[in-house]
Amino acid sequence: MPRLSYGAQLWLLLTPFLLGISFLVLLPALLGLPLAFTAYNALEPPVFVGLDNFVEMAGDRLFWLAIFNSLFYVALAVPLRIAGALIVALLLFRRMRGGGAYRAAFYLPSVVPDIAWALLWLWVFNPIYGPLNQFLAIAGIPGPAWMVEEYGARFAIVFMMVWQIGEGLVVCLAALGDIPGETLEQSAVDGASAWQSLWRITLPLLAPILLILLMRDTVFSLQANFVPALIVGRGGGPNYATTFLPMYVYTNAFDYLRFGYAAAMTWSMYLLTALILLGQYRVAVRWRLGFRDAE
Repeated sequence: MPRLSYGAQLWLLLTPFLLGISFLVLLPALLGLPLAFTAYNALEPPVFVGLDNFVEMAGDRLFWLAIFNSLFYVALAVPLRIAGALIVALLLFRRMRGGGAYRAAFYLPSVVPDIAWALLWLWVFNPIYGPLNQFLAIAGIPGPAWMVEEYGARFAIVFMMVWQIGEGLVVCLAALGDIPGETLEQSAVDGASAWQSLWRITLPLLAPILLILLMRDTVFSLQANFVPALIVGRGGGPNYATTFLPMYVYTNAFDYLRFGYAAAMTWSMYLLTALILLGQYRVAVRWRLGFRDAE
């Protein structure tokens, strides 16, 4: 039997993923686009309403608040998760005693089910007997009522989700293993410090991988990942401070049976995600070009 070429093997491995994306993501998204221009409650035939859903969306205070909450979460949680994954990977990449156990410990939060993870943090954030406030009390710091104040709740959700660095950690460890050891050894021979080697060699070589992680985590944070916030925030509270855009779309679609309005918000979420990803890509390209010019 003839051996498949590298390109054929690559496409063979990608085929299940591409089929899943096509039939489970792209096709439903395209089928949902016509619904954005209708009033549809799943009980009666859709009624064409033109741009009414988008006009209502422009004046919907909760829609804009949900966008703000989502952007607040992305702006804090995504960079912290990627930075945490990179820092831990740099520390664990060096051979150390018990390195495998440390890797397993850091990866563990990524495989805990969302509901179990949320219930754990409900206990952590409890203002009376939660361990976080008890630790602050030992340090002489009055512990806040995390899920009572709006910004306290937002920061609590970020703090809760920033620990899930396992997937990024695995990717960063694999990327560090692909960096030629001769390159780092040569930089050390040339008198470069550890910081200079990190900034001038390691980070530029990791830049494409970090960009992929950044874009993936951004998409995941904007369009999913609201189950823990729903449980910890007890339905999006306080005062809708933990109501993220996917949660608001879900509420309108399945609680209020406003599938047309939910479809319009979904496509707005797609466009917002695309704009953010485009901005991230342009910044990354400029950073790489600036680094090359500096060289």
